[in-house]
Amino acid sequence: MKEQKLPRNILNQAWIIVLGAIAPLLDSTMVNIALNHLVKSFNTSLSTVQWVVTGYLLAMVVAVPFTGWLNDKFGGKNVFLGAELLFGIMSLAAGLSGNINVLIGFRFVQGFSAGLITPLLTTLLVDIAGTSMMGRLMAVVGLPVLLGPILGPVFGGVIVQYLNWRWIFFVNIPVTIIASLFIWLKLPRTAPKNIHAKFDWLGVALLAGMSASIVYGVVQASSKANFTNSTTITYLIIGAIAGVLYFIYAALKKEQAIVPLSLFKHGNFDGSVIGLFLAGVATNGPMLLLPLFFQNLRGQSVAMAGLSLLPQGIGMLLARPIIGRLIDSIGARFVMLGGLAITLIGSVPFIYFNQKSAYWLLMVVLFIRGIGAGAIISPLMTDSFIGIDPKLSGQVSIATRIMQNVGGAFGSALLATIVVNYQTNHSHFLGLSMIASSYQQGFLWAVIFTALLAIPALLLTNRLGNHKQNS
Repeated sequence: MKEQKLPRNILNQAWIIVLGAIAPLLDSTMVNIALNHLVKSFNTSLSTVQWVVTGYLLAMVVAVPFTGWLNDKFGGKNVFLGAELLFGIMSLAAGLSGNINVLIGFRFVQGFSAGLITPLLTTLLVDIAGTSMMGRLMAVVGLPVLLGPILGPVFGGVIVQYLNWRWIFFVNIPVTIIASLFIWLKLPRTAPKNIHAKFDWLGVALLAGMSASIVYGVVQASSKANFTNSTTITYLIIGAIAGVLYFIYAALKKEQAIVPLSLFKHGNFDGSVIGLFLAGVATNGPMLLLPLFFQNLRGQSVAMAGLSLLPQGIGMLLARPIIGRLIDSIGARFVMLGGLAITLIGSVPFIYFNQKSAYWLLMVVLFIRGIGAGAIISPLMTDSFIGIDPKLSGQVSIATRIMQNVGGAFGSALLATIVVNYQTNHSHFLGLSMIASSYQQGFLWAVIFTALLAIPALLLTNRLGNHKQNS
């Protein structure tokens, strides 16, 4: 059967949605590169400056549960446009900040606007196009999600090295202006799904409190280099309690809950949310380690370390259209299993790479890893919507983004903790060999979590043979 071609108007709208997400998804990784420069510029400590990143991340996870109500009440396009404009204004304000406390405050608001934008990527797509061609469309919309961690350090490194940290925020302004104009003029209006929707304060508070507590706990684990410190344990317990209370509350609210428990009756939805958490370790964790691997072990500048990640991004770009078509034709299950196999081929060598490994070999392996990594997130995000009532698209987006945010934070914290702990426990061994061994330990755990992704992958849809799914 000949593959149905993507309608031009739908594809154009998908690219507009992508344009709206570029600045928030690049910004979060660009700022990481500038932390040492912020310490010097404001003459303060790294623990204080870290809140420029932590505050943004916490505000993002708090914002996610708000998107369902805002989408129902005001329509996806209006919320998307408002969040985009707010992000641009906060970028200008952050770039002009005169002291660190003001910058942290603006970053909180900026993070909240970014937290509204990212769930709306998938919600708007389902509202505009349905689920029949979600694989190919998700490959388009998933592009900034995949490339943000790759290109952010590249752009951030070049900006910090040749300009100054303020331009990390200023470069967002023209992007958000152009994106806002396209959203306003070209994106079709999406009618509010329930103009009389009441804001569920308790449901939002429980979901936001759960995700924010867990993320804050794992971020503290990263900074303290262990998961057994009292702060991490306390906030993880608070997050777990909030999660249990939400499940009880959602059982009583039924379909009126922000994330209805009925969604978990779908095996492919369960596979998606479990997979998105594990993917946080398999993908986000290495994204944190790789720039440090090139800087601390191989002695590269911040700009060169960022450029060294480009082969991974090129691999993702080349694989993107093929992955989308395969998801629509054979289902997410086999695409993801194939992607996992390729990702392992591009990840296992890092368990053995050190300061003496040939640079060209590193680039080849990263290129292979990029091809595989592109076939992990897209199937998971796409399959979470298959078989679900389109009226619940906003709720699906909230659930998947929460799991992605929590998993990403956990992955980064886990691998950073493993590396720092190894270096601390083996500090009596001096030199690059010990540093290389610490990164090898981190990549080993990334490989383990990548392999574990095969389990939720089996729950995803299969469109081959007698198991063909109707989308």
